Amino acid sequence: MSPLFLPIEAGPYCTQLLGDLGAEVIKIENPKGGDDTRAWGPPFAKNMDPSDSTPPESAYFLGVNRNKKSITVNIRSVEGRQLIHDLVKKVDILVENYVPGKLDEMGLGYQELSKLNPRLIYTSITGYGQTGPYRTRPGYDVMVEAEGGLMYITGEQDGTPVKVGVAVTDLTTGLYAHGAIMAAIIARYRTGRGQHIDCSLLDSQVVTLANIASSYLIAGQEAKRMGTSHPSIVPYQVLPSKDSHIMIGAGNDGQFKILCSILGLEHLCEDPAFKANKDRVRNRSDLIKILTERLQTKNNDEWLKAFEGRGIPFAPINNIAQTFSHPQVIARDMIQEVDHPKAGKIKLTGPAVKYSETKPKIRTPPPLLGQHTDEVLRDILEYNEDRIQALKEKGAV
Repeated sequence: MSPLFLPIEAGPYCTQLLGDLGAEVIKIENPKGGDDTRAWGPPFAKNMDPSDSTPPESAYFLGVNRNKKSITVNIRSVEGRQLIHDLVKKVDILVENYVPGKLDEMGLGYQELSKLNPRLIYTSITGYGQTGPYRTRPGYDVMVEAEGGLMYITGEQDGTPVKVGVAVTDLTTGLYAHGAIMAAIIARYRTGRGQHIDCSLLDSQVVTLANIASSYLIAGQEAKRMGTSHPSIVPYQVLPSKDSHIMIGAGNDGQFKILCSILGLEHLCEDPAFKANKDRVRNRSDLIKILTERLQTKNNDEWLKAFEGRGIPFAPINNIAQTFSHPQVIARDMIQEVDHPKAGKIKLTGPAVKYSETKPKIRTPPPLLGQHTDEVLRDILEYNEDRIQALKEKGAV
C-alpha cells in the first residue's frame, strides 16, 4: 500500500498510522520550507552535529512524521503537477487537506486524478467538508473545537470555555480518516474501484460529542461545563485528597458500595439520597461535599493504596513526566527510540495498537525536507538523471 500525501494539517496522524502498519508514505512538501510544522517550535530537537547550522527539526514535526518519505514538489508548476499525475498512476491512496476546489483548479482534484487511476482512494481532510455553506472556510482544530461545541462543554462550571490540552479534533479526524481509508480498501476488493473520502473536522467533532449529543437530540437537554465531573454518573470526577487529587468513578451502585467501604462511609449506601445513581445525580453537591471531607483526611498515596485491587475505577493525576515513567506505559513499549540523521537518537511514542501477527513498528525516522526526492523520482517514477536535473533547474522539485 503506497499512500501519496499532499501538504495537510489534520492528516499527519492518519498517514502516520498507515505508515506504522507498513504503508509506504510519500510526503509531498513545498520546496520553500516544507511542512509548516517543521517550524512549529520551540521546542526543537538539537542538531547532533554542532557544526550543522541548518534549522533544527521541531518536536511537533518529529512526533507525527515517522515512517514517511519526503519529496519536495512545486505543485503550482506545470512540471510539478505532471509529476503528481505520474505518481498518482502508481499509488493506492492520496490524502490532501486543501480548501475544497483548490486542487481542482490545479488539475489535481478527484475527478481528474481518478481518470488516471480508477482504483485511487482520494481522501480529503478539511475543516468543514466538501459541501455546505462553510465548505470553503479554512479549518483549524481550536476553531472547530469552539464552533463544534467541545469548547463550550470543557472547563470548570463557573469558568470560561477552554480547549482540550491536545489538538483532539485533528486527532479524531485523522482516526476517522484512517478507518475510512481501510474500509475503502476493502470496498475496492469487491468493486475494483477507489472512491473519494470526504472527512471534516466539524463532522468529526459533532460525532464525538457522543453522549452529550444524544442527551440534546433525544432529551432536549442543553449541556454545560462541569469540569471533570460527569452529567449522568455520580461520583465520577477528580476529588481533592489531603495533599493532591485523585480521579474516582463509581459507574454503578455496586462500585459505589465499594467506594463507601474504602472510605468508611458505609451508611451512605442505605441513605435514600444516595442509594441509587439517579439519587446521587440529584443530590450531587451534598454527596461530593461528604466525599471530599473524607478524602482530605489522608494523603493521596494512602488512598491510592487503599483503592488498589478493590474493583473500582481510580487514578492519580499524572503530569507528562510521570506518564512516561509509568510502569504500564513502559511495559507496553509506548516509548521507542530511533536514530534521526540530524537529531541523533530521539524518543517517540510507540504504535497504540498491538497485533498478534502483523507488528506495527517504527521503521524509519521522520524525514528531512526533500530527503527522498531523488529516490522516489528515480526508483518509483523511473525518471532518468537528466530529467531529474531538469526538474531541479526549473524549480519544480
